[in-house]
Amino acid sequence: MVRKPVVSTISSGGYLQGNVNGKLPSLGGKEPPGQEKVVLKKKITLLRGISIIIGTIIGAGIFISPKGVLQNTGSVGMSLIIWTVCGVLSLFGALSYAELGTSIKKSGGHYTYILEVFGPLPAFVRVWVELLIIRPAATAVISLAFGRYILEPFFIQCEIPELAIKLITAVGITVVMVLNSMSVSWSARIQIFLTFCKLTAILIIIVPGVMQLIKGQTHHFKDAFSGRDASIMGLPLAFYYGMYAYAGWFYLNFVTEEVENPEKNIPLAICISMAIVTVGYVLTNVAYFTTISAEELLLSNAVAVHPLTMIM
Repeated sequence: MVRKPVVSTISSGGYLQGNVNGKLPSLGGKEPPGQEKVVLKKKITLLRGISIIIGTIIGAGIFISPKGVLQNTGSVGMSLIIWTVCGVLSLFGALSYAELGTSIKKSGGHYTYILEVFGPLPAFVRVWVELLIIRPAATAVISLAFGRYILEPFFIQCEIPELAIKLITAVGITVVMVLNSMSVSWSARIQIFLTFCKLTAILIIIVPGVMQLIKGQTHHFKDAFSGRDASIMGLPLAFYYGMYAYAGWFYLNFVTEEVENPEKNIPLAICISMAIVTVGYVLTNVAYFTTISAEELLLSNAVAVHPLTMIM
């Protein structure tokens, strides 16, 4: 039995007439009228992707974690090794997410991948925990560090009032929320600007350290692997502090559908940004140890302020 071909015609109104299994046949691969597929505009270029990753990684971690890493490694040399290894481990994780991003071309990050593999219930639980526990806690830590560092130059001779830190923190969170709610393009531009500011801040810390090394100020690196409190039992916690500072390499996958040419740009953005961040973090810690001793770093509440005093 031979099936007769269906003949379709275009009416005067421009609609496709005819029926194939009860559905309107397609015309040139386009969706029928009223059923157009809604897609996100691809506005995230390679540069914007790199800015998103670097901007989300570099934050309070590089200013908070050095103290914890040094405290749990017990020596300057081991702490620098931990920072390097954490960068390599983060790169491996980021490359795994790059593979996921090019295989499952959907926005959503963790939620999308868990939904595709395990179903809706585990995906919902993951988002619920992220929304109510993980993200608020991380935002609080980062924002409080931001408030403390903003006010530190104004309270050098005395303790910073906790209320002032909380007020600055609240203002910062509100401003970021409003700016990111405006549009994707504006968010990307702001992310590029903030990434530039963060890299500039890191460079301002690194430059005095390099200047001290050129002058031969290396006495803090003598016997770099000797430490009275060095213990292998503290290494897991040191890794935890280090990995916290590198957190954020997966955020580009949250906007996969908005990335131009994701098969090429996602892996490139991840590799370039992770290399920049790892080198920057290691050099930043070197700068810390060229300007202050390990003992002074452990006693400091704002470790990044000390290198800045070298150029003021």
